[in-house]
Amino acid sequence: MIEFTYLPLLSTITAIAIGMAISPGQDFALVSQNAIVHSRRAGVWASIGIALAVWIHVAYCITGVAVLVTQLPALYNAIRWLGAAYLIYLGIKSLLASASPPDGSSGIDRVVSDRSAFGSGFLCNALNPKTTLFFLSIFTQIIKPSTPLGIQLICGLIISLAHLAWFSGVAVWLSTPALLDRIWRLKPWIERLTGVILLGLAAHLVVS
Repeated sequence: MIEFTYLPLLSTITAIAIGMAISPGQDFALVSQNAIVHSRRAGVWASIGIALAVWIHVAYCITGVAVLVTQLPALYNAIRWLGAAYLIYLGIKSLLASASPPDGSSGIDRVVSDRSAFGSGFLCNALNPKTTLFFLSIFTQIIKPSTPLGIQLICGLIISLAHLAWFSGVAVWLSTPALLDRIWRLKPWIERLTGVILLGLAAHLVVS
């Protein structure tokens, strides 16, 4: 049973997790693209990948690797460059896809495997240096080393479930037939816009 003294901490983490999940960023762009361009299933699998990638951040914070990241700028820069490289890859892929004609008239353009959709979401979040900074601040400013391991794991679960709920909801909403019928004609522009956004985020990571 959770001690009453930790309820304020869990409430704070819940509020922060919701705010982090709904804030626009590369995860949102990726899930939106998967749901609109590919399918609802692809969007949901990308959301699952994002939610599980959260545990990568939780793991290195709990095990103390986060301290190494803060003390070794080269390690953080490596994460930043890997994240930027992956965003560039996704951005170029999206721009190239916008030039290809759709294969049908429905909301599903090109079939993408569950593994591919899951992997894209997982890597997008795991290699996001902004997410790394978020977790570093959470596990150094709010969650203390003295916080019981069980409570730390519950905090990680809250953050993971917040991401899963939000992005799955986004995927389901964006892939509704009525909405797809309206935006399908804009698919090439959506892919171009997504590509530009992802490349812009990559550029921001490089120069920041």
